[in-house]
Amino acid sequence: MNAIMSWFTDKLAPGMQKVFKNPWISAVASAMQKILPFILVGSVVSIYNVFVRYIPSLPDLSYVNTFSFGMMSLIVAFMVPYFGMIELDHPKYTITSGLTSVTVFLMALAPNVLALVKNAKTALTSITVSDINYLGGSGLFISIISALVVMLIFHLYAKLHVLEDSAAVPDFVIEWINNIIPMTVIYLLFGITTFSLHVDLVAVINFIFQPVVNLGQSLPGFLVINFLYVLLYTVGVSAWSLNAIVKPILMAGIAANAQLALAGSAPIYIVTTETIFTTALVAMGGLGGTLPLNILMLFRCKSKKLRTMGKICIAPSIFNINEPLVYGAPVVFNPLLMIPMWMNSIVGALVVWFIMKLGWLNIPAGVNNISRIPAPICTWLTTNDTRAFLWFAVLFVIYTLIWYPFLMKYDQQVLAKEQAAAEQAVTRTAEPTAQNA
Repeated sequence: MNAIMSWFTDKLAPGMQKVFKNPWISAVASAMQKILPFILVGSVVSIYNVFVRYIPSLPDLSYVNTFSFGMMSLIVAFMVPYFGMIELDHPKYTITSGLTSVTVFLMALAPNVLALVKNAKTALTSITVSDINYLGGSGLFISIISALVVMLIFHLYAKLHVLEDSAAVPDFVIEWINNIIPMTVIYLLFGITTFSLHVDLVAVINFIFQPVVNLGQSLPGFLVINFLYVLLYTVGVSAWSLNAIVKPILMAGIAANAQLALAGSAPIYIVTTETIFTTALVAMGGLGGTLPLNILMLFRCKSKKLRTMGKICIAPSIFNINEPLVYGAPVVFNPLLMIPMWMNSIVGALVVWFIMKLGWLNIPAGVNNISRIPAPICTWLTTNDTRAFLWFAVLFVIYTLIWYPFLMKYDQQVLAKEQAAAEQAVTRTAEPTAQNA
């Protein structure tokens, strides 16, 4: 066990930190974090729509979702190169690269437009994005790839330092030139590819990433995603770093489910942010199903430390926030608690996958980021299924049974240390008394 923990501490954690600090991955991860407010706005409408089902007379507010969460790819197109220029230390190009990325993303979505004609007025009216859903979750991969290309070209050009030491040319002229050149290269690259060579970039990028999406939406992919989130968390690496890779798969899944629901069909994609986080089934109390751990610490532990931590952390745990517990117990780098947390990430995912596949619990059909609402209320709101209460109880029992033997063993160790420390304190107090006598 010591050898395994040493490998986690000395090899895995530093290696993963290095990977996720790569400026290209970090730029995508930062962009994914910044779209959270837009997702939350869509979540508010999704909650509202639950009540619309029971009160049809309420007004339709779906347009709020369409122009917030539904514009997610457009926003990411700006955010990725913006943060990329910061990460690569080219702050002068943040805004220009972001705006350029937005416009070429729209260009990439235009392979199916009507042919351009010589009449300028007719040409302007003929350029239309065939499917507005590509501006939301469906276009996320296209958005990220086009943004990374823009980021690369601006980065390569910025390294040339053109005219930066020239005293003869005014600063504003230098700034114009240093924006115009990379922008022109980018527009020509995307324009020639799309309009002259008639390459459907949407089809090409979707074809390349379809195996990744298919794997992510499979049972093995679901298990791997959940396990990696928890594994990184328990070795001190921010689980959210994984979002640069995983988030596009999750967002594409919920966007597709929303489209199916609007068309009157049943959602089919289980691997979404809503399933993993918002239902608070896989992430009950937080990643790794830590709510039962917190309750066990309150009522079953004998050590003062764990009982105290249980009291401190119970409020955040109820709202599915487990950082205080994970770092305070601690779970991080604690083999006795890391192992059951890993087990929960797999067992919980398996249970949720099969109950949704078998139709015993509704698959989330719309964007929801309401995991900070206590479960199982958030479970019910996300699935719109009263069976959510039953499955929450079932998983609570399963997680409790997994945590119990490991926590009791750890509690014994902590209690023994506390008793030894108390005995040493008594001894130190008694020694001066004996000497004075």
